[in-house]
Amino acid sequence: MICEKPSLFASRREFLSVMALLLGIFLLRTLLLYYEYTDFIVKPFYFTNAKVLDQHTNSSNGRSYEVLKLQGSDGKSFYTTSYRKQDLSGKILRVKMFPNSKITFFDYLGDFYVKTTLRVIGESPERGKKWVLDAIAAQHQHPDMGAFYQAVFFAAPVSKSLRDTFSKLGASHIVALSGFHLTLLWGLIYGGLGLLYRWAQQRWFPYRLMLFDLGILTLILLGWFLWFVDFPPSLVRSYAMLLIAWVLLLMGVELLSFEFLGSIVMLLLALLPSLSISLGFWLSVFGVYYIYLVLYWSRQSGGWLNNTWVILLLSIPIGIYILMHPVIHGIFGVISQWQLLSPVLALLFTPFYPIVIGLHLVGYGGVFDDALLGLFALPSETREHILPLWAVAAYGILSFWSIWSRGIFLMTLGSAALYMLYTFFFV
Repeated sequence: MICEKPSLFASRREFLSVMALLLGIFLLRTLLLYYEYTDFIVKPFYFTNAKVLDQHTNSSNGRSYEVLKLQGSDGKSFYTTSYRKQDLSGKILRVKMFPNSKITFFDYLGDFYVKTTLRVIGESPERGKKWVLDAIAAQHQHPDMGAFYQAVFFAAPVSKSLRDTFSKLGASHIVALSGFHLTLLWGLIYGGLGLLYRWAQQRWFPYRLMLFDLGILTLILLGWFLWFVDFPPSLVRSYAMLLIAWVLLLMGVELLSFEFLGSIVMLLLALLPSLSISLGFWLSVFGVYYIYLVLYWSRQSGGWLNNTWVILLLSIPIGIYILMHPVIHGIFGVISQWQLLSPVLALLFTPFYPIVIGLHLVGYGGVFDDALLGLFALPSETREHILPLWAVAAYGILSFWSIWSRGIFLMTLGSAALYMLYTFFFV
């Protein structure tokens, strides 16, 4: 007799009660942020210290200027401009901000633009991060390769031309740090340490539980990594899921449930209301939701679809690519024939990621540079097509309804596949 794992919630009523509680906390914290916002915009000026996260040059009316992304001492990030022709990367600035009513509450929750005057007061204390980024760049002759690896390892910003290249290849989600990368890092750390742990466990402490001991150590290391890369929203969501999933695994609770995903999303929104307007956060939520959907109905189907390797190698990358297509094209309109490579690139990236981490650690990070440059140089004509908002909303409703009906799930998958064919061959 096979015992099923208990559900996270004993009943639907219990689940809805927890959701209502978290929703109440979210609304209360959002109200407090609104009062903070109203106090901010009425000030004639506001002083803060800030570090420079990113800098790029733009131009208007024949005059160039620097666009700076800064992070204040309170953790908020914002944009400003400067006509000072100076590389401010890694600098700490004394910033005098001039708030105004043009900054909306939604702007305030995200990355808003504000006029400032700036004065350099020092170097960023994050010298370790700069040293690591410089060490990566030093292993590559082409600057795009250094920027690519800095992005996939440490969420460093890349140039617009490189972002466009990733978009044409349908690889933006592979380059931008997300739960995909965090899962690979978990497997790399936990699996690597597990080889040594099992040997030591058999000799000295057979009574210990590897999931508990190595789970704590792996989560500490991944938490440090999260801090090191400045807490990207998609990674925050992924880390919270990983942490709670680890706890529930120790408790023997079922993890493949939509209640679990919904609880994580609401918990994060309650703790960090600003995530509610984060595009990266919601795209990662949609991605994980579709993974759950594919896994759920594959498991229900049985047969060859229930084979673990078939699901991992075929169902997930292909199914998620198709299901995410309407969502992505409700926001980003770029279409290229090379985007059909996206599932293949996702599959190849799974072994590629740990391999290139190891190569960079031993100083041979440039081994795949020629192949990658060839991939990036693939000729491609792009087109633009944005799916109307009403169609995205209808697709979202259909996707949510898929939880309860296999037929609706197949309808959702079929409509996404038809739309994908339409964008590639008829737009």
